[in-house]
Amino acid sequence: MKTEFTVKGFHCKSCEALVKDVAEDFSDITSCMVDVASGKVVIEHAEGFDVGKLKKEIEELGDYKVIS
Repeated sequence: MKTEFTVKGFHCKSCEALVKDVAEDFSDITSCMVDVASGKVVIEHAEGFDVGKLKKEIEELGDYKVIS
């Protein structure tokens, strides 16, 4: 499955790397693409994966806010 959401607070490539590192911690996520300029995050994951867990982890990184 593919899920897309938007995150506010991205500033640079380090932000992208942080989000990708968090996504890699979830075995059900098979790919993660981050567009820093638009704030878009697109993940491919197993059916039944709780995307809310990833969103929570992203917000806990710091000044990020998942808005959709």
